[in-house]
Amino acid sequence: MENQIKLFLVDDHEMVRRGLSSYLMTDPSFEIIGEASSGNEAVQKLKGLDPDVVLMDLIMENGNGIEATKEVVKILPDCKIIILTSFYDDEQVFPAIEAGAFSYVLKTASADEISETIKKAYAGESVIESKVAQKMMNRFRTKESLPHHELTKRELEVLSLIGEGKTNQEIGDTLFIGIKTVKTHVSNILSKLAVSDRTQAAIYANRHNLSS
Repeated sequence: MENQIKLFLVDDHEMVRRGLSSYLMTDPSFEIIGEASSGNEAVQKLKGLDPDVVLMDLIMENGNGIEATKEVVKILPDCKIIILTSFYDDEQVFPAIEAGAFSYVLKTASADEISETIKKAYAGESVIESKVAQKMMNRFRTKESLPHHELTKRELEVLSLIGEGKTNQEIGDTLFIGIKTVKTHVSNILSKLAVSDRTQAAIYANRHNLSS
């Protein structure tokens, strides 16, 4: 059959490889061109092959899936690597994606879902398991957080008044707090915003529309 998707399977459990192979070979769209039981074995075998898609397990002896993914991306940059694993903790998810994995699905996925994931990868469309996608979004939001998000409600009030050009005494009078308390808040604000003086803090406040 023309334009078959050439697959390579990597898993340290023979029964998993057999199961995948048996099911995928029922679809004429696929051609399985090889398999390996470890990351190191996969890298060695793949040097002489040209698969379109690699199904890669993560936790294996003699070379885990993350390290193998890094190496395969180097030698086969056009190959799409689909992580197929039972794990979705942070220690596995982010290193795998950073290593170059194209898709990330769990072994709880149905055979049809795995088949569809392969076809989508071949077409250039990533598939990320929902639990993994949520973790990625959470990390993205954390990275996108701004310094003033770390300020307390009172510190934001003080920063707003700094942005208006008020002195410590004026801030204390406005918020009904002592001058020492104001100075403590200002010190905390400068530290959290990573600025050196109140002028920079005022500029920050106005740039982010934090002043009244």
